[in-house]
Amino acid sequence: MIAQQKTLLPDRVSGLLGLGQYGVAGDLVAAFLAAFLVGNLMLAMTGVAGPWAKRKITAAFTDRIAVNRIGPFGLFIIVADAVRLLSKELIIPKNADRPAFDLAPIVVASSALLGFAVIPMGTGIHLADPEVGLAYVFAVAGIASIGLAMGGYASANKYSLLGGLRAIAQNIAYEIPLVITGASVVIFTGTLQMSEIVAQQADPLVTVAGITIPSWFAFVNPFAFVLFVVANLAEVGRNPFDTPEAPTEIVAGYQTEYSSVYFVLFYLGEFLHIFLGGAIIATVFLGGPAGPGPAALGIVWFTIKIWAVFLLTQWFRSAIPRVRIDQLIQIGWKGMLVLSFANLVLTAIIVGVIV
Repeated sequence: MIAQQKTLLPDRVSGLLGLGQYGVAGDLVAAFLAAFLVGNLMLAMTGVAGPWAKRKITAAFTDRIAVNRIGPFGLFIIVADAVRLLSKELIIPKNADRPAFDLAPIVVASSALLGFAVIPMGTGIHLADPEVGLAYVFAVAGIASIGLAMGGYASANKYSLLGGLRAIAQNIAYEIPLVITGASVVIFTGTLQMSEIVAQQADPLVTVAGITIPSWFAFVNPFAFVLFVVANLAEVGRNPFDTPEAPTEIVAGYQTEYSSVYFVLFYLGEFLHIFLGGAIIATVFLGGPAGPGPAALGIVWFTIKIWAVFLLTQWFRSAIPRVRIDQLIQIGWKGMLVLSFANLVLTAIIVGVIV
């Protein structure tokens, strides 16, 4: 198994480029370059996922072909969509609240990118490792709710406003169970530090018929894992929890009035949050970059895990119908909240008895 090392990416960049001799200025440049590398890695995966992978996966589930004419396997649709969307006219509603309207897409996209700052992606591929890492990633991911509400309110469109209100109601209803379920893992580990959470999943849990099962929290507490995955689906707005957009009911919800680069930012933010959710699930429940082989393969295993979560979201999108907004709220407050607290109490009892 791969053990997570605590050499941070800015330190590796600084050592590689010899920036340490420049003091604070060198540290700032190294941190910027490291963040640039991680950000572009996630943006590149998002660029593949949105225009191409989403279509191909959905087509596979629904017995269709999807894009296959533009480039090999239709891959050049990524470039075509980028040119098409960015070249469209940026239309601003007449009565829009301009500052909020302009900032909303930026808030949604940037909140996801900030979350990757504390995610350990492999040996030395880790931007920062604060002691409150898990709390930090929940906090910055939750900022997206403000962006969705801003977009819905500022659009001067009743359907957009409904979408923004739905987004707030949904995120509050499911963010609490998400955090509480994450807290059950903190009870096991005794820390919020992401590297330590990964490190405590490195030991083998049990060996059956010569196969060693790692002590990933998905195996240690599968109930919490399922709760977390379901709550994450609601947080990223994927079926059956895509009511803030709900095309058959409210056009496109909070993003109805957005076009051109602003729509691209909203679309980008949506997929960045899906990958951030996958990164949190991989880190907290699936051992982070742990996997067979040398430590250098950590980033490969980590990427496979977050793409597996992305595949799951697309599977649900194709297979599960959207629930009504009243059903969604009931599931969150009467179902997920109760189950997450029950899981927390049960985990505390088990850990208390064992310790």
